[in-house]
Amino acid sequence: MPCAAHRSASDGRLAPTGSSPDAIASQAADGSARVRVQAGASLETLLAFTGAGGYGVASAPAPGDLSVGGALAIGAHGTAVPAVGESPASGHGYGSLSNLVTELTVVVWDDDAGHYVLRTVGRAEPDCDALLTHLGRSLVTEAVLRVGTDHNLRCQSLLDIPATELFAAPGAPAGTRTLAGFVDRAGRVEAIWFAFTDCPWLKVWSVTPKRPLTARAVDEPYNYPFSDSLPEPVARLAGDLVSGAWASAPLFGKVQYLLAKVALTGDITDVLLSGTLVRDVLTGDVLTHLLAGGLRSDLWGASRNLLQYVRPTTLRETANGYAVLTRRADLQWVVSQFAGFYRTLLAQYAARGEYPVNGQVEIRVTGLEDPLVCGVPGARPPLLSALRPRPDRPDVDTAVWIDVLSLPTTPALHRFYRDIEQFLLALDGDRATVRVEWSKGWAYSDTAAWSDPDVLTRAIPASQRAGGGPGWDEAIETLDRLDPHRVLS
Repeated sequence: MPCAAHRSASDGRLAPTGSSPDAIASQAADGSARVRVQAGASLETLLAFTGAGGYGVASAPAPGDLSVGGALAIGAHGTAVPAVGESPASGHGYGSLSNLVTELTVVVWDDDAGHYVLRTVGRAEPDCDALLTHLGRSLVTEAVLRVGTDHNLRCQSLLDIPATELFAAPGAPAGTRTLAGFVDRAGRVEAIWFAFTDCPWLKVWSVTPKRPLTARAVDEPYNYPFSDSLPEPVARLAGDLVSGAWASAPLFGKVQYLLAKVALTGDITDVLLSGTLVRDVLTGDVLTHLLAGGLRSDLWGASRNLLQYVRPTTLRETANGYAVLTRRADLQWVVSQFAGFYRTLLAQYAARGEYPVNGQVEIRVTGLEDPLVCGVPGARPPLLSALRPRPDRPDVDTAVWIDVLSLPTTPALHRFYRDIEQFLLALDGDRATVRVEWSKGWAYSDTAAWSDPDVLTRAIPASQRAGGGPGWDEAIETLDRLDPHRVLS
């Protein structure tokens, strides 16, 4: 939570939700450790603290300014699954940050006392699994998380793979550069596909203890300054879009792609061969500025320096968000199904003179929640996590995260998002379980997010109940009981 403190209902004392980790709580012989952190601390502060002690996480959200409390409340995640042949180190997991929790301190109602109190709940205790991803139905003041020995990562950016190849249907010819192939080789990928462009920006992270000769060493996070603060001509083009020039979306998509390509690789060929409109935005001064910062297509360093790359100054966009739970073997099927539908839908809207998307598609891949990762015997996965496994489908082990980003006031955006959502919810139920990403937009009507009653009351609970076992209903009962007066809710 962003607040500095929460006043106890019992005696007026302040329950701290401060901005700094306290200490490495304990170190284990297996190389893992437990870190105690107050909920108001940022993820950047937490990862810097653990990194200084030689510890880290397998993956994390890209924005560093998220609070720990906020990240745990929505089951925040990064992008990582084990590469083929990779064995995770102790303390490293491939699900959400919530699954790393070993202990929470929360504000709850106490029947005997007759008021709200602070209570510390261990991971194996009743109620903890409902509090791990509580969606704002509780107030966490402090958490203990298990972390692992830190590892150096290499992040390579590729911008020359056509979307038709990267998201090709399963069974593509040998040598095809598919997303599933990169996942198998490195385990950690993100595809950023700017609207109305042909080649995504693919980031591939790999565990690399020593710096490769071609890689640029970095000792701080946020290593993509061209996206942290857009050059003035590009920002002006974004301003034109917001002012009503929505048909400029294809131009904006191409400019964003070329901006990334020049800054990452130094290749200005496509800019020089582009039309006048592109060259009017990416002027000689802009190109000189981008190249002066040094090339960034091959970076190497401590994990946090490669995992965090979105600042508060990065272009603010809105996004829908879904986790498609599937078998690892069906990962490529999921992305090919989505990419084909997205490309066709975008073209259909454009043919009607509508340009609902001026940002990018972002695709990440993670594992599901494995409570063994926290190291507490008897632990259960977070009940409301989008990554909670289906008890009836142990073969389902992977989540494909799909987000479509655009400037918030774009006409026809909600209708477009609704079309995407209805497509995903109708995916083959044997090969895909679709859950919403809590921190993004979902339940779209033609005019607004979080407003489709069928998705809110049927589809979302059904997706969480799928496969049986403790989940949606148990979490609601627990959260209602811990806050019966809805003070926190």
